[in-house]
Formats: sequence, C-alpha cells, structure tokens
Amino acid sequence: MARYEIFVTYKKGIFDPPGATAARALTSLGYSEVEDVKIGKYITLDVADGPDEAARVREMCDKLLANPVIEDYRIVEAQGSVSAG
Repeated sequence: MARYEIFVTYKKGIFDPPGATAARALTSLGYSEVEDVKIGKYITLDVADGPDEAARVREMCDKLLANPVIEDYRIVEAQGSVSAG
C-alpha cells in the first residue's frame, strides 16, 4: 500500500476567500507584517499497490479531489509504505 499526500491550492489570480478573511483577521489582531495568506487543502490518500497507481491518483484529483478549473494540486508519494490495519 502506498500513501500519497495531495496539496490543493487556488490557482494564481483566483480569489482565495478563506485566505483573505484570515489575512484581515491577523491584521486586526495586530500582525501588521502579514501581507497575504493562502489557505488550501491537505489530503492523505492510501492506495493499494498497482501498476498505474500514480496515474490513478492524478485521475482522482482531476475528477473529485481538486477543481482543475480554479485549483492547482501537487502530489507527493510519502516515504515508505503504509502498513494495513
């Protein structure tokens, strides 16, 4: 079994409402040095070993885990295998 880590963020130029809200809140709390905040999703995915597992994970991202119209994603295969159970 393999573990993949998926990082999903808004594409450059797409408004990030949660990030903008956090930036305003941090500034109002006195953190004036904060210029911008980006907030995204972090997903871990355990996948059974297979010949096309990396391609299948990309397919899962394109179809469900990320919105390729407004989001970018980065997939990292975690070091070592995941033990079942």
